[in-house]
Amino acid sequence: MWNGNSLAGQRVLVTAGASGIGLEIARGFAAAGARVLACDVQQASLDELKRELPAIAGRLADVSSEEDVARLFDAVDRELGGLDVLVNNAGVAGPTGGVETLSLADWERTLAVNITGQFLCARLAVPRLRQGRNPSIVNLSSAAGHLGMPGRSPYSASKWAVIGFTKTLAIELGKDGIRVNAILPGAVDGPRIRAVIAAKAEALGKPLAEVTRSYTAQSALGRMVTPGDIANMVLFAASDLAASVTGQALAVDGHTQALS
Repeated sequence: MWNGNSLAGQRVLVTAGASGIGLEIARGFAAAGARVLACDVQQASLDELKRELPAIAGRLADVSSEEDVARLFDAVDRELGGLDVLVNNAGVAGPTGGVETLSLADWERTLAVNITGQFLCARLAVPRLRQGRNPSIVNLSSAAGHLGMPGRSPYSASKWAVIGFTKTLAIELGKDGIRVNAILPGAVDGPRIRAVIAAKAEALGKPLAEVTRSYTAQSALGRMVTPGDIANMVLFAASDLAASVTGQALAVDGHTQALS
């Protein structure tokens, strides 16, 4: 049976939690009574988070840096006194273009943030989660993590890797009672997807409006999802409503069958 207060008092780390989807996730956990620490690479975003939601602790960290992640988990110990939920939200869009046009540096940076960052955080989170209450990890993947995405090979490859990482950790950590799930957002309305659409329109030599329509039309619902839609699924995955849900790739994409 669901306990409506199951997230109250939970100790939660949200990476890239000071803007966009991460901010909605952090805000949702805080509203549910959880104690939240959010990290971000932008100090200005962390400053704004502190003004808007002073109860949420913020720390500057690049999840692709082993040293930054080590300092982040020192902050987890100081600020939260342990950990019950890790939300691996940090990610970058990566470059747009045919594979032959991409640089190795752009490829490596995309994977460094989108999958290595999740590994670095999970590696330090697991010993703490073993001591937690209803412990879980929620990894942000993408609809591009189970569908091909032309012109976005580094991003898609990294998000497919998140699914493999998630399913393997779910098996590995099940004996410890730690659940691990992935959330697969479709196109999420906001500045980031607008920048991606603009870059794709330029790369294809097509009008911006035409490429924008292709992103909304790819969903059966005919619209993009919102950051709040993603936050709701993350909170579900971390709650006791999902007590027997692990190793799953949970799509929040309005039923998208192909990506533009």
